[in-house]
Amino acid sequence: SRPARGSSGKMAAPMSRGSRVPEPGAAPYGNFPNYSRFHPPEGRVSLLPQGLLRSLFPGATRPLLGLDVGCNSGELSVALYQHLVGLQDSNSSAELPAAGKELKLLCCDIDPELIRRAQQSSPFPASISFASLDIMDSGAREPFLSSYLQRFGRSRFDIAFCMSVTMWIHLNHGDRGLLELLALLASLCRFLLLEPQPWRCYRAAARRLRRLGRRDFEHFRSLRIRGDMAQSITRILSQQCAMELVCCFGSTAWDRSLLLFRSTRAAPEEQH
Repeated sequence: SRPARGSSGKMAAPMSRGSRVPEPGAAPYGNFPNYSRFHPPEGRVSLLPQGLLRSLFPGATRPLLGLDVGCNSGELSVALYQHLVGLQDSNSSAELPAAGKELKLLCCDIDPELIRRAQQSSPFPASISFASLDIMDSGAREPFLSSYLQRFGRSRFDIAFCMSVTMWIHLNHGDRGLLELLALLASLCRFLLLEPQPWRCYRAAARRLRRLGRRDFEHFRSLRIRGDMAQSITRILSQQCAMELVCCFGSTAWDRSLLLFRSTRAAPEEQH
């Protein structure tokens, strides 16, 4: 089952009968309308060291390009951006320090309504772009990402973020979908910061759907990649995707690791 896309409205979380309030947990692609309320961005950002971009890209002379896959309504994307360019103490976008020019962040999500909210509330529209995109739809993804990279004369992003997204791809697209996503992310970036959901979250997501009287995730019972998901994803990226684990930045309060991977492939413009 391919997720619905575009402006059909099918991607928005279903509403309770006679109500405009989304049913809690009724978001089969993880497109929760108030996600940042129950998983605040600070929980992740506080685990990342100061000066991370400088240490990963010493002597960078051009803007760094970032890709955030599954950005929801953008709160975490903005918090990551602020932290990475040293703006985490600034609440004002009127005066962007020079460091703000160091990172251009492209953020995408399958839910056009969440993207609309992100665009409306973005404090850094010159540096952070939001777009509605089903990352698993190659027909839409490839021209969109290629044209963005070509604007900067690049063949891949410097860093990509995939925060609590892998489970939703896995549940909706099966083992093959997870492998496809990981191979795609590895091909798209030099560094990848990934937060995989643990297996107990899969069971909880399936339970929520059943409680709402909805059909189970099509692939849930047939998944063969299961158990320690951080370990499985690390193994897949290392053995099949030409990436290596650089660092694990501890665990969030809800027991999810932030894993940083580096590509072992050199892109053409980096071979000099």
